[in-house]
Amino acid sequence: MINMFNDVFLNKKILITGHTGFKGSWLSNWLYLAGAQVYGVSLPPGTNPSHFDELKLKNKVNNHFIDIRSFEKLNKVINDISPDFIFHLAAQALVVKSYQKSLETYQTNFMGTLNLLESIKKIKNKCTVILITSDKCYENKEWIWGYKETDDLGGIDPYSASKGASEIMIRSQILSFFPKIGNIKIGICRAGNVIGGGDWSAKRIIPDAIKAWSKKEILEIRNPNATRPWQHVLEPLSGYIQYAKQLSINCNLHGEAFNFGPSSEQNFSVVKLINEMSKHWENVNWQYKDEKNKDKLYEAGLLKLNCDKALNLLNWKPTLNFSQTVKFTIDWYKSFYTKNGSEKLQTEKQIKKYMELT
Repeated sequence: MINMFNDVFLNKKILITGHTGFKGSWLSNWLYLAGAQVYGVSLPPGTNPSHFDELKLKNKVNNHFIDIRSFEKLNKVINDISPDFIFHLAAQALVVKSYQKSLETYQTNFMGTLNLLESIKKIKNKCTVILITSDKCYENKEWIWGYKETDDLGGIDPYSASKGASEIMIRSQILSFFPKIGNIKIGICRAGNVIGGGDWSAKRIIPDAIKAWSKKEILEIRNPNATRPWQHVLEPLSGYIQYAKQLSINCNLHGEAFNFGPSSEQNFSVVKLINEMSKHWENVNWQYKDEKNKDKLYEAGLLKLNCDKALNLLNWKPTLNFSQTVKFTIDWYKSFYTKNGSEKLQTEKQIKKYMELT
Protein backbone atom coordinates (compact mmCIF):
# COMPACT_ATOMS: atom_id res chain seq x y z
CA MET A 1 0.00 0.00 0.00
CA ILE A 2 2.76 2.45 0.90
CA ASN A 3 4.36 1.88 -2.51
CA MET A 4 1.47 3.38 -4.51
CA PHE A 5 3.96 5.92 -5.88
CA ASN A 6 6.40 3.22 -7.03
CA ASP A 7 9.06 4.04 -4.44
CA VAL A 8 9.83 7.31 -6.22
CA PHE A 9 10.23 9.01 -2.82
CA LEU A 10 12.07 6.20 -1.05
CA ASN A 11 15.21 7.60 0.66
CA LYS A 12 14.77 10.89 -1.21
CA LYS A 13 15.34 14.19 0.58
CA ILE A 14 11.99 15.97 0.65
CA LEU A 15 11.60 19.48 2.00
CA ILE A 16 8.12 20.56 3.08
CA THR A 17 7.49 24.19 3.99
CA GLY A 18 4.62 24.70 6.39
CA HIS A 19 5.10 21.16 7.71
CA THR A 20 3.71 22.00 11.15
CA GLY A 21 0.37 23.08 9.69
CA PHE A 22 -2.73 20.99 9.04
CA LYS A 23 -2.01 19.94 5.46
CA GLY A 24 1.74 19.97 5.98
CA SER A 25 1.62 17.55 8.90
CA TRP A 26 -0.55 15.08 6.96
CA LEU A 27 1.84 15.29 4.00
CA SER A 28 4.91 14.93 6.23
CA ASN A 29 3.50 11.81 7.86
CA TRP A 30 2.49 10.29 4.51
CA LEU A 31 5.92 10.78 2.94
CA TYR A 32 7.61 9.56 6.12
CA LEU A 33 5.60 6.36 5.82
CA ALA A 34 6.72 6.15 2.18
CA GLY A 35 10.34 5.98 3.32
CA ALA A 36 11.43 9.52 2.48
CA GLN A 37 13.91 11.64 4.41
CA VAL A 38 11.55 14.44 5.38
CA TYR A 39 12.81 17.94 6.16
CA GLY A 40 10.54 20.69 7.37
CA VAL A 41 10.69 24.48 7.27
CA SER A 42 8.01 26.22 9.25
CA LEU A 43 7.10 28.28 12.24
CA PRO A 44 6.30 26.20 15.35
CA PRO A 45 2.73 24.83 15.43
CA GLY A 46 0.28 27.72 15.51
CA THR A 47 -2.48 25.93 17.40
CA ASN A 48 -2.80 23.97 20.62
CA PRO A 49 -3.55 21.14 20.15
CA SER A 50 -1.92 20.56 16.78
CA HIS A 51 -1.81 17.60 14.41
CA PHE A 52 1.98 17.97 14.21
CA ASP A 53 2.36 17.54 17.96
CA GLU A 54 -0.20 14.74 18.22
CA LEU A 55 1.72 12.72 15.60
CA LYS A 56 5.04 13.43 17.35
CA LEU A 57 6.46 14.48 13.99
CA LYS A 58 9.20 16.42 15.76
CA ASN A 59 10.88 13.04 16.22
CA LYS A 60 10.41 11.95 12.58
CA VAL A 61 11.18 15.11 10.63
CA ASN A 62 14.38 17.14 10.33
CA ASN A 63 12.87 20.37 11.61
CA HIS A 64 13.93 23.92 10.83
CA PHE A 65 11.73 26.35 12.68
CA ILE A 66 12.27 29.53 10.69
CA ASP A 67 10.11 32.18 9.05
CA ILE A 68 10.05 31.93 5.24
CA ARG A 69 9.95 35.71 5.11
CA SER A 70 13.65 35.59 6.01
CA PHE A 71 15.47 35.02 2.72
CA GLU A 72 18.86 34.49 4.36
CA LYS A 73 17.63 31.74 6.70
CA LEU A 74 15.50 30.00 4.08
CA ASN A 75 18.24 30.18 1.47
CA LYS A 76 20.78 28.61 3.83
CA VAL A 77 18.48 25.73 4.80
CA ILE A 78 17.52 24.91 1.20
CA ASN A 79 21.09 24.96 -0.07
CA ASP A 80 22.41 23.00 2.92
CA ILE A 81 19.83 20.25 2.31
CA SER A 82 19.92 20.22 -1.53
CA PRO A 83 16.52 18.49 -1.60
CA ASP A 84 15.29 16.16 -4.32
CA PHE A 85 11.72 17.40 -3.90
CA ILE A 86 10.15 20.50 -2.37
CA PHE A 87 6.50 20.91 -1.44
CA HIS A 88 5.79 24.55 -0.62
CA LEU A 89 2.72 24.80 1.61
CA ALA A 90 3.79 27.54 4.04
CA ALA A 91 1.23 30.35 3.98
CA GLN A 92 -1.03 32.62 5.95
CA ALA A 93 -4.14 30.72 4.89
CA LEU A 94 -7.03 32.34 6.76
CA VAL A 95 -9.27 34.81 4.95
CA VAL A 96 -10.45 36.57 8.12
CA LYS A 97 -6.88 36.94 9.40
CA SER A 98 -5.85 38.38 6.04
CA TYR A 99 -8.09 41.38 6.77
CA GLN A 100 -6.65 41.74 10.25
CA LYS A 101 -3.02 41.27 9.18
CA SER A 102 -2.86 42.06 5.50
CA LEU A 103 0.85 43.00 5.51
CA GLU A 104 1.79 39.70 7.13
CA THR A 105 -0.41 37.86 4.62
CA TYR A 106 1.25 39.44 1.57
CA GLN A 107 4.75 39.09 3.03
CA THR A 108 4.24 35.40 3.83
CA ASN A 109 2.31 34.32 0.75
CA PHE A 110 4.00 36.46 -1.90
CA MET A 111 7.48 37.21 -0.57
CA GLY A 112 7.79 33.81 1.10
CA THR A 113 7.19 32.11 -2.23
CA LEU A 114 9.57 34.47 -4.01
CA ASN A 115 12.23 33.78 -1.38
CA LEU A 116 11.91 30.07 -2.07
CA LEU A 117 12.16 30.53 -5.83
CA GLU A 118 15.22 32.73 -5.44
CA SER A 119 16.82 30.14 -3.14
CA ILE A 120 16.39 27.16 -5.46
CA LYS A 121 18.23 28.94 -8.27
CA LYS A 122 21.47 27.89 -6.59
CA ILE A 123 20.62 24.18 -6.32
CA LYS A 124 22.89 22.10 -8.57
CA ASN A 125 21.14 18.75 -8.26
CA LYS A 126 17.85 17.77 -9.87
CA CYS A 127 14.94 19.06 -7.83
CA THR A 128 11.19 18.88 -8.35
CA VAL A 129 9.28 21.75 -6.76
CA ILE A 130 5.53 21.78 -6.11
CA LEU A 131 4.09 25.18 -5.22
CA ILE A 132 0.69 25.08 -3.55
CA THR A 133 -1.37 28.22 -4.00
CA SER A 134 -5.18 28.13 -3.63
CA ASP A 135 -8.46 27.83 -5.46
CA LYS A 136 -9.05 31.40 -4.30
CA CYS A 137 -6.40 32.66 -6.73
CA TYR A 138 -9.14 32.82 -9.39
CA GLU A 139 -11.21 35.94 -10.00
CA ASN A 140 -14.39 34.71 -8.38
CA LYS A 141 -17.43 35.51 -10.51
CA GLU A 142 -19.79 33.37 -8.42
CA TRP A 143 -20.67 31.24 -11.41
CA ILE A 144 -21.99 27.70 -11.10
CA TRP A 145 -19.35 25.87 -13.12
CA GLY A 146 -15.82 25.03 -12.07
CA TYR A 147 -12.85 27.26 -12.77
CA LYS A 148 -10.29 25.97 -15.25
CA GLU A 149 -6.56 26.56 -15.00
CA THR A 150 -6.79 29.05 -17.88
CA ASP A 151 -9.40 31.27 -16.19
CA ASP A 152 -8.57 34.76 -14.96
CA LEU A 153 -6.68 35.23 -11.71
CA GLY A 154 -7.82 37.76 -9.16
CA GLY A 155 -8.93 38.17 -5.58
CA ILE A 156 -10.96 40.64 -3.54
CA ASP A 157 -9.96 39.74 0.02
CA PRO A 158 -6.25 40.11 0.90
CA TYR A 159 -5.69 36.35 1.13
CA SER A 160 -7.11 35.66 -2.34
CA ALA A 161 -5.27 38.63 -3.82
CA SER A 162 -1.98 37.45 -2.29
CA LYS A 163 -2.43 34.07 -3.96
CA GLY A 164 -3.41 35.55 -7.32
CA ALA A 165 -0.41 37.87 -7.21
CA SER A 166 1.84 34.95 -6.27
CA GLU A 167 0.67 33.01 -9.31
CA ILE A 168 1.62 35.89 -11.63
CA MET A 169 5.03 36.14 -9.97
CA ILE A 170 5.57 32.37 -10.15
CA ARG A 171 4.86 32.32 -13.87
CA SER A 172 7.30 35.18 -14.43
CA GLN A 173 10.02 33.41 -12.45
CA ILE A 174 9.54 30.14 -14.34
CA LEU A 175 9.62 31.78 -17.76
CA SER A 176 12.61 33.95 -16.85
CA PHE A 177 14.86 31.61 -14.87
CA PHE A 178 13.73 27.96 -15.01
CA PRO A 179 13.82 26.45 -18.53
CA LYS A 180 12.39 22.99 -19.22
CA ILE A 181 15.85 21.61 -19.92
CA GLY A 182 17.18 22.76 -16.54
CA ASN A 183 17.67 20.78 -13.35
CA ILE A 184 14.73 22.45 -11.57
CA LYS A 185 11.17 21.42 -12.43
CA ILE A 186 8.32 23.48 -11.01
CA GLY A 187 4.61 22.76 -10.79
CA ILE A 188 1.68 24.74 -9.39
CA CYS A 189 -1.25 23.21 -7.49
CA ARG A 190 -4.56 24.82 -6.62
CA ALA A 191 -6.97 23.40 -4.06
CA GLY A 192 -9.05 24.61 -1.16
CA ASN A 193 -11.63 23.92 1.55
CA VAL A 194 -9.98 20.76 2.77
CA ILE A 195 -11.31 19.11 5.89
CA GLY A 196 -9.99 16.28 7.98
CA GLY A 197 -8.83 15.30 11.44
CA GLY A 198 -6.26 17.41 13.22
CA ASP A 199 -7.32 20.83 11.94
CA TRP A 200 -7.56 23.27 14.85
CA SER A 201 -7.43 26.54 12.91
CA ALA A 202 -9.66 29.39 14.01
CA LYS A 203 -12.68 30.50 11.99
CA ARG A 204 -13.03 27.18 10.15
CA ILE A 205 -16.27 25.29 10.25
CA ILE A 206 -15.01 21.83 11.24
CA PRO A 207 -12.66 22.90 14.07
CA ASP A 208 -15.23 25.41 15.35
CA ALA A 209 -17.93 22.73 15.32
CA ILE A 210 -15.83 20.11 17.07
CA LYS A 211 -14.67 22.55 19.75
CA ALA A 212 -18.26 23.61 20.47
CA TRP A 213 -19.87 20.18 20.38
CA SER A 214 -17.17 18.52 22.48
CA LYS A 215 -18.21 20.98 25.24
CA LYS A 216 -21.91 20.50 24.48
CA GLU A 217 -22.08 24.12 23.32
CA ILE A 218 -24.04 25.61 20.41
CA LEU A 219 -22.11 26.33 17.23
CA GLU A 220 -22.69 29.79 15.75
CA ILE A 221 -22.63 29.95 11.95
CA ARG A 222 -22.13 33.16 9.96
CA ASN A 223 -23.11 31.89 6.52
CA PRO A 224 -25.08 28.60 6.64
CA ASN A 225 -25.92 28.68 2.92
CA ALA A 226 -22.34 29.14 1.72
CA THR A 227 -21.48 26.34 -0.69
CA ARG A 228 -18.04 24.76 -0.81
CA PRO A 229 -16.39 21.83 -2.64
CA TRP A 230 -15.63 19.89 0.53
CA GLN A 231 -12.79 17.39 0.20
CA HIS A 232 -10.70 15.38 2.63
CA VAL A 233 -7.15 16.59 3.10
CA LEU A 234 -5.75 13.38 1.59
CA GLU A 235 -7.39 14.13 -1.76
CA PRO A 236 -5.36 17.20 -2.80
CA LEU A 237 -2.25 15.78 -1.12
CA SER A 238 -2.50 12.73 -3.34
CA GLY A 239 -2.68 15.11 -6.30
CA TYR A 240 0.40 17.03 -5.18
CA ILE A 241 2.31 13.77 -4.77
CA GLN A 242 1.12 12.39 -8.11
CA TYR A 243 2.11 15.62 -9.86
CA ALA A 244 5.56 15.60 -8.21
CA LYS A 245 6.13 12.02 -9.26
CA GLN A 246 5.24 12.66 -12.90
CA LEU A 247 6.92 16.07 -13.09
CA SER A 248 10.20 14.53 -11.93
CA ILE A 249 10.30 12.39 -15.08
CA ASN A 250 8.35 14.50 -17.60
CA CYS A 251 9.71 17.97 -18.37
CA ASN A 252 6.62 18.75 -20.48
CA LEU A 253 4.69 19.21 -17.22
CA HIS A 254 7.11 21.90 -16.07
CA GLY A 255 5.38 25.19 -15.29
CA GLU A 256 1.87 23.79 -15.50
CA ALA A 257 -0.90 24.57 -13.01
CA PHE A 258 -3.36 21.90 -11.89
CA ASN A 259 -6.63 22.03 -9.95
CA PHE A 260 -7.31 19.38 -7.34
CA GLY A 261 -10.84 19.26 -6.03
CA PRO A 262 -13.83 17.00 -5.53
CA SER A 263 -16.36 16.11 -8.19
CA SER A 264 -19.06 18.67 -8.91
CA GLU A 265 -21.55 16.52 -7.01
CA GLN A 266 -19.73 17.30 -3.77
CA ASN A 267 -20.57 20.98 -3.60
CA PHE A 268 -22.68 21.22 -0.47
CA SER A 269 -23.80 24.03 1.80
CA VAL A 270 -22.55 24.44 5.35
CA VAL A 271 -25.94 23.25 6.62
CA LYS A 272 -25.70 20.02 4.62
CA LEU A 273 -22.18 19.49 5.94
CA ILE A 274 -23.42 19.83 9.51
CA ASN A 275 -26.31 17.45 8.85
CA GLU A 276 -23.85 14.87 7.57
CA MET A 277 -21.62 15.39 10.60
CA SER A 278 -24.59 14.80 12.90
CA LYS A 279 -24.71 11.19 11.67
CA HIS A 280 -21.41 10.52 13.41
CA TRP A 281 -21.38 12.94 16.36
CA GLU A 282 -23.87 13.35 19.19
CA ASN A 283 -25.10 16.66 20.62
CA VAL A 284 -24.98 18.58 17.34
CA ASN A 285 -26.49 22.01 17.88
CA TRP A 286 -26.08 25.19 15.86
CA GLN A 287 -27.63 28.59 15.34
CA TYR A 288 -27.35 31.38 12.81
CA LYS A 289 -25.13 34.24 13.94
CA ASP A 290 -26.86 37.40 12.77
CA GLU A 291 -24.30 39.95 11.58
CA LYS A 292 -26.70 42.46 10.03
CA ASN A 293 -25.46 45.30 12.19
CA LYS A 294 -21.80 44.52 11.70
CA ASP A 295 -19.49 45.42 8.88
CA LYS A 296 -19.23 42.14 7.01
CA LEU A 297 -15.99 41.17 5.37
CA TYR A 298 -16.20 39.90 1.82
CA GLU A 299 -16.14 36.12 1.55
CA ALA A 300 -16.87 34.04 -1.54
CA GLY A 301 -20.24 32.33 -1.53
CA LEU A 302 -19.66 29.83 -4.34
CA LEU A 303 -16.36 28.46 -5.61
CA LYS A 304 -15.51 25.18 -7.28
CA LEU A 305 -12.85 23.81 -9.59
CA ASN A 306 -12.77 21.97 -12.89
CA CYS A 307 -10.23 19.14 -12.50
CA ASP A 308 -10.37 17.66 -16.01
CA LYS A 309 -6.75 18.62 -16.67
CA ALA A 310 -5.51 16.60 -13.69
CA LEU A 311 -7.56 13.62 -14.86
CA ASN A 312 -6.30 13.81 -18.44
CA LEU A 313 -2.62 14.57 -17.83
CA LEU A 314 -1.94 13.09 -14.38
CA ASN A 315 -4.57 10.35 -14.25
CA TRP A 316 -5.73 11.84 -10.95
CA LYS A 317 -9.29 11.94 -9.73
CA PRO A 318 -10.91 12.26 -6.30
CA THR A 319 -11.47 9.03 -4.40
CA LEU A 320 -13.79 9.77 -1.46
CA ASN A 321 -17.43 10.73 -1.76
CA PHE A 322 -19.02 13.29 0.55
CA SER A 323 -20.18 10.75 3.14
CA GLN A 324 -16.76 9.09 3.29
CA THR A 325 -15.07 12.47 3.57
CA VAL A 326 -17.15 13.47 6.56
CA LYS A 327 -16.85 10.07 8.22
CA PHE A 328 -13.04 10.08 7.90
CA THR A 329 -13.02 13.53 9.49
CA ILE A 330 -15.32 12.80 12.41
CA ASP A 331 -13.70 9.44 13.11
CA TRP A 332 -10.37 11.20 13.64
CA TYR A 333 -11.80 13.71 16.10
CA LYS A 334 -13.59 10.95 17.96
CA SER A 335 -10.28 9.18 18.41
CA PHE A 336 -8.77 12.41 19.73
CA TYR A 337 -11.46 12.94 22.34
CA THR A 338 -11.16 9.39 23.67
CA LYS A 339 -7.78 10.55 25.04
CA ASN A 340 -6.17 7.18 24.42
CA GLY A 341 -3.52 8.32 21.96
CA SER A 342 -5.25 6.65 19.02
CA GLU A 343 -5.27 9.80 16.87
CA LYS A 344 -1.75 8.96 15.67
CA LEU A 345 -2.90 5.48 14.70
CA GLN A 346 -6.03 6.97 13.15
CA THR A 347 -3.95 9.21 10.87
CA GLU A 348 -1.86 6.28 9.63
CA LYS A 349 -4.94 4.08 9.37
CA GLN A 350 -6.73 6.64 7.21
CA ILE A 351 -3.70 7.11 4.95
CA LYS A 352 -3.53 3.35 4.39
CA LYS A 353 -7.28 3.08 3.92
CA TYR A 354 -7.22 5.91 1.39
CA MET A 355 -4.49 4.17 -0.61
CA GLU A 356 -6.52 0.96 -0.63
CA LEU A 357 -9.43 2.87 -2.13
CA THR A 358 -7.34 4.71 -4.73
